[in-house]
Amino acid sequence: MNTYGQNIKITLFGESHGEYLGITIDGLGSGIQINHQIIKDALTKRRPKSIYSTSRSEADEYNIISGVYEGKTTGAPLTFLISNQNTISSDYSTLKNTPRPSHADYPAHIRYDGFNDPRGGGIFSGRITALIVIIGALAKQILNEKGIYIGSHIKSLHNIEDESFDSIDINKSLIQNLEKEDFPLINKQVEISMKEEILKAKETENSVGGIVESAIINLPAGVGDPLFLSIESQLSSLLFSIPSIKGVEFGDGFKISSLTGSEANDSYYYVNNKIQTRTNHNGGILGGLSTGMPIIIRAAVKPTPSIGIRQSTVDLSLKQDTFLEIKGRHDPAIVNRVVHVINSALYFGVLDILSSPILKGKE
Repeated sequence: MNTYGQNIKITLFGESHGEYLGITIDGLGSGIQINHQIIKDALTKRRPKSIYSTSRSEADEYNIISGVYEGKTTGAPLTFLISNQNTISSDYSTLKNTPRPSHADYPAHIRYDGFNDPRGGGIFSGRITALIVIIGALAKQILNEKGIYIGSHIKSLHNIEDESFDSIDINKSLIQNLEKEDFPLINKQVEISMKEEILKAKETENSVGGIVESAIINLPAGVGDPLFLSIESQLSSLLFSIPSIKGVEFGDGFKISSLTGSEANDSYYYVNNKIQTRTNHNGGILGGLSTGMPIIIRAAVKPTPSIGIRQSTVDLSLKQDTFLEIKGRHDPAIVNRVVHVINSALYFGVLDILSSPILKGKE
């Protein structure tokens, strides 16, 4: 499905090498001033712009074709269009019948009876994440006004580690500083090593993956729903919609399984008449609801599957094994770009959760 959202519905359309990409947003509300600078800044962060990324760079210029009058939302469906201008479809002319390893080519060929657009991955391309960035920028504008902030950093790239968030105490200034960075890190001393690792992968026509760690701060306690609409369910669903995300964990994640109950339990205490927990192993969520502590999330980003190294595959037309050498413009690592998409997805997810009629009635 190309539509998502419980209270605010978004529909994404378009493909990597099509004429346009687009997003329609329904339920955002009326009277919201569109801050174009926030949107443009977010799109700029996502774009490749250095030797550590693909050479395909799109301007990401957008038009709003519905839902805005005199700079404010009308309450009608809000639709953005982005034109694709820097495409070289000839790079994909030989790939229609030779699926690329670890891309969606083969399952998409089966799912759509061979009618799917193979150019740049079509609807499965990371190019589509520009649309997630647009709704994330709108949500950021709204949530920041409520004092809610979301930030992420590159927790690891290949085998090089950054420091982790302090899950108990994350201040707004750290989040804002990370948001400004193209290559966000807590410990800037590992930046050179990480970038060298990316260049090493690029020089050998290979790629590397990593982990992005995110924090949501100042979300009040009691937000969310149990069971199928838990905070974890909704946010992880959005994160898994980002191409390349292969794992999501909250709090201590899988490590919590190695703790005892006395080690894993987050005990409560009062601080200035406010309830907090002494630890935050559960990542700010219990029973699908927020505890008021920082929400900590980590997402595993797989190595970019487009690599120049010769790989084995199959020829779907000849029904035989063959080999493939991928040509074109690709990222040796996308961790440093996807970090900004993750921020956007989380901003939208939190706004969608807070837009529940039950929670709105408590405001």
